[in-house]
Amino acid sequence: MRRRAAEKREVLPDPKYGNVTVAKFVNCMMECGKKAIAEKVIYQAFDLLEEKAKKEDDGEQGGSNSGAIALFSLAIENAGPMVEVRSRRVGGATYQVPVEVSEIRRLALAMRWLIAAARKRAGKSMAVRLAAELFDAAKGRGEAVKKREDAHRMAKANAAFAHFRW
Repeated sequence: MRRRAAEKREVLPDPKYGNVTVAKFVNCMMECGKKAIAEKVIYQAFDLLEEKAKKEDDGEQGGSNSGAIALFSLAIENAGPMVEVRSRRVGGATYQVPVEVSEIRRLALAMRWLIAAARKRAGKSMAVRLAAELFDAAKGRGEAVKKREDAHRMAKANAAFAHFRW
């Protein structure tokens, strides 16, 4: 067993939007310590997301910050799983036990799935792919949301083993 849990570091809000979730998303997106490139890609994706939202809503939304951040928050919410299955070994057999997901893990999984889905997508630049995936996730479709649905389906299928929770 572990001695104690690692202490959580406080993430500073991002410079453009002043949002902690966006800063975490930048850190998750970053490769090889290249934070400036990750920020540039995400901010470009937010600009594209804003344009897409305006086309869809025919210019009903307000300022450029609010629309992109609102869609981003909705995408994170739609991609985050409420339950997941964890392997539990009981008497020589391994069971997939459904477990509720904590808020921190839900956010981490949603970000990870959105980024992975955007990287898999076909498209010109990462900003375009990320904007498309965030827009799809906000609308309740896309690969990241499908992954969440798969996790929920798996948990529902293994609901009989819920009494093995630890």
